[in-house]
Amino acid sequence: MTLTMIALIESKLRQEWSPEQISGWLLDDLELLISHETIYLHVWSDKRSNGDLYTYLRRQGKKYDKRRNGKSTRGHIKNRVSIDDRPEAVDNKSRIGDWEIDTMIGKGHRGALVTIVERVTKFTLSAQVDNKSAAAVTKATISLLKPFKDVVHSITADNGKEFAYHAEISKALSTDIYFAHPYSSWERGLNENTNGLLRQYFPKSTNLKLVSKAEVDRAVNRLNTRPRKDLGFKTPGQLMGDYRAAIAA
Repeated sequence: MTLTMIALIESKLRQEWSPEQISGWLLDDLELLISHETIYLHVWSDKRSNGDLYTYLRRQGKKYDKRRNGKSTRGHIKNRVSIDDRPEAVDNKSRIGDWEIDTMIGKGHRGALVTIVERVTKFTLSAQVDNKSAAAVTKATISLLKPFKDVVHSITADNGKEFAYHAEISKALSTDIYFAHPYSSWERGLNENTNGLLRQYFPKSTNLKLVSKAEVDRAVNRLNTRPRKDLGFKTPGQLMGDYRAAIAA
């Protein structure tokens, strides 16, 4: 990598972009092919030289490559359906009702937030859970989306084991669930960006076990009532409300 490219990548890391997001952005916007593995290697080389790039990663103390016998330890969720099989309508955002889901972890893995965002309106839902277990995340997911069941056509998740009970979610909400490719967070880029917005209210130093429902609801309300330039300065809440009113009429 050239010095200019290294400087660009490091600037994105310091903005708390993940290596996967940087790799995807470089390919999409600049048509440059630099793998996320290469970026991770640069981060750990920098750490060995007493650099601080690793502190901007979501998983600061753990190296990316947690593999045995050349196989990733993630992505082994039973009966998962790949994002490759997702309908074209989801990819081109031609309808409202396709959601992305993730979890946001508290400091020292103390508590978590389940975060869900609709791809077209950017309408956001979130709930606090004491841990990232599949049972806790499944219960929170169903509770959050059930009031919006009329606008839940699909959900796209990553390969975290907290989504192992996807069949239960699918049944409760009568929806399809798809899984992004391992270590391809840009495939759920909106969710990643939304988590970044929530970090304004819940920094990485936050013990999320101590966060109340009222605090989470307040932060989510701020996001849903904030005008967005890319939504024509309408709010996610307004767009979701207008759509649900239209389909109910």
